[in-house]
Amino acid sequence: MNIHEYQAKALLQPYGVPVPKGAVVFSAQEALDVANTLTAPFVVKAQIHAGGRGKGGGVKLVQTSAQVKEAASKMLGMTLVTPQTGPEGRLVSKVYVEEGCAIAHEFYLSLLVDRATARLTFLASREGGMDIEEVASDRILKVAIDPVTGFQPFHGRKLAEGLGLTGSQVNAFAKIVRGVYEAFMALDASLIEMNPFVVTPSGDFVALDVKMSFDESALYRHPDICALRDLAEEDPMEVTASEDELSYIKLHGNIGCMVNGAGLAMATLDIITLYGGEPANFLDLGGGADQARVTKAFKIILSDKAVNGVFVNIFGGIMRCDIIAEGIVDAVKTVNMTIPLVVRLEGTNVDLGKEIFAKSGLPIIAVDGFAAAAQRIVQEVA
Repeated sequence: MNIHEYQAKALLQPYGVPVPKGAVVFSAQEALDVANTLTAPFVVKAQIHAGGRGKGGGVKLVQTSAQVKEAASKMLGMTLVTPQTGPEGRLVSKVYVEEGCAIAHEFYLSLLVDRATARLTFLASREGGMDIEEVASDRILKVAIDPVTGFQPFHGRKLAEGLGLTGSQVNAFAKIVRGVYEAFMALDASLIEMNPFVVTPSGDFVALDVKMSFDESALYRHPDICALRDLAEEDPMEVTASEDELSYIKLHGNIGCMVNGAGLAMATLDIITLYGGEPANFLDLGGGADQARVTKAFKIILSDKAVNGVFVNIFGGIMRCDIIAEGIVDAVKTVNMTIPLVVRLEGTNVDLGKEIFAKSGLPIIAVDGFAAAAQRIVQEVA
């Protein structure tokens, strides 16, 4: 789960991460009122779940409170297009007004889960203010945290020295890094990113921009963080799927996919692409698919107007293939499908499942073999 910048800053402050004074507002008048309580210069930032806001006109540095009101008025209600939003952009419904600060140097600092080493890892670079993907790998410092010992003082010193910090800045930076680690662990985060993380001419550190995301499997422990979820920033179909406890991610193709098991779902996306098709979604039914669950999944997939064919790829291990077949038949009748449907079943009672399809009288294309079924759905939608 992602949250907004202003929310992330509020969460990190109690852990000793310095951020500028500011407040979120929903109108130009509120922006003016907030500016009158702050010290110039000011920064007005559109609040959306996407990076690169400055490139799309979503970040403005201004000198007067009147200019704050003007900038907020232009941003609120605009569709902000950034490299991360795609061409459709995101509607701006709130902006963050904060104090600006003088910058001596910009750094990049983040803490994330490194899947390669199975450890929390700090990434740091002296080249802050730009996309980390564009920074040469030899200019990125990595410090992994041993899960047995946890964060130790030498981790902070190693990061500080790697960034070229000296004197009292080393200890000050190390304390902030420890705070980031403590916040990550306490809040069950999956990413904390500060870019830019700056040092002022007086030697103080400030996190000018913060991005945070959380492990959704741990959100049951954090109702306060759940309350920060902004459904307006999420795809409506993904929201509906999450309410039905389905794992669904919208993609940009035209072949709807319904699969049981995350690994098989990923393999399904790959093989459709291999044969020249474009998946419209990732959808994992899970191991306990019944008629109601299958029907909900079909409705979600078909609500995507780009879908003109559906591929159901099921391995009946925990759930028998005949039960799954009955669910598919009932679901197809319920949603009144009019586009091609290719189904590949494998596993327990697969022959019974195929018999159910054959007797249904529905235009269900049952195909044996993973590759053959993938090729068939690509042909059907071509």
